Amino acid sequence: MSRNVRITLLCEDAQHITFAKKLLQALGWQLRDFRIERSPSGRGSAEQFVRERFPIELRGLRSKRGEKAYLVVMIDGDDKGVAGRRASLNAACAAQQIRPPSEDDQVLVCVPTWNIETWLAYLDGEVVDESKRDYPRLDRPRDCGPHIQALAGMCSRDTLLPPSPPSLQDTCIQYRHVFR
Repeated sequence: MSRNVRITLLCEDAQHITFAKKLLQALGWQLRDFRIERSPSGRGSAEQFVRERFPIELRGLRSKRGEKAYLVVMIDGDDKGVAGRRASLNAACAAQQIRPPSEDDQVLVCVPTWNIETWLAYLDGEVVDESKRDYPRLDRPRDCGPHIQALAGMCSRDTLLPPSPPSLQDTCIQYRHVFR
């Protein structure tokens, strides 16, 4: 029996996967709706894995035209930021002769800058600076549960508490567009 996967999660690491899954579940998606592609541990750059895998997953998504299928990508912005990471994903598409994502594609690219810990610190109530990269990591990926509840509440009200990180604002705008 085949699974009816509706969302492919393309992520760098366990924290990205947990964050994305828990948030989408809080917004009404079911666990059975996900297929996960994650960078293999200890096998080079996680950012590179996501960048190289992106065109393949985009091609797969486009082959499902007419179905409600989505691609959700989580990739750290590091020192490149949102625009830089999107440009690198588009360049990876061009290198494989695949048209970059357009308005018609159901693709959500989440780029926490520097990394996901920036968003977690914001959701803990800190005022964050996206040029700073040393926000503390969680002991376990699943410890992001309270952060997710805070973000899901803000999403349901369609507003982030100021001052919110620009990369998270961008993700929320993109989410509303993709999952309309």
